[in-house]
Amino acid sequence: MAALITETVGKVDVCISPAVGGIIPGYETARHLGVPSLYVEREGGIFKLRRAFSIAPGARVAMVEDIVSTGLSSRECVEAIKAAGGEVVVAACLVDRSGGRADPGAPFVALARLDVPAYPVDQLPPELAALPVEDPGSRRLSK
Repeated sequence: MAALITETVGKVDVCISPAVGGIIPGYETARHLGVPSLYVEREGGIFKLRRAFSIAPGARVAMVEDIVSTGLSSRECVEAIKAAGGEVVVAACLVDRSGGRADPGAPFVALARLDVPAYPVDQLPPELAALPVEDPGSRRLSK
């Protein structure tokens, strides 16, 4: 991931990831890049830098995720970084499940790309609608 980021955008100043799934990929990427690793957490449902984390104004940031499906969490993370004064020069992930269609709000690179279909709840194919719902994500599904 570090090589892909460097090849795509050159040097970055810091890697920032969304908690919790992105923390380990972000940390390891930052370690290979020789830069600090930070993460954002939800506070009142909104991603923010917490725990006395801060970045220099205009810092070149690589936003690093584990998995991207729709890009929504990535966009929220990018917005939090911008609000903290950073310039997101690349959004990177281990696996892009959108087949390249997700828009994380910054130039987007992935180590692997898969085309996994996503459906609105009211348009599930019958064989999927028959399966029990599991909600492992960071946002609660509305009932």
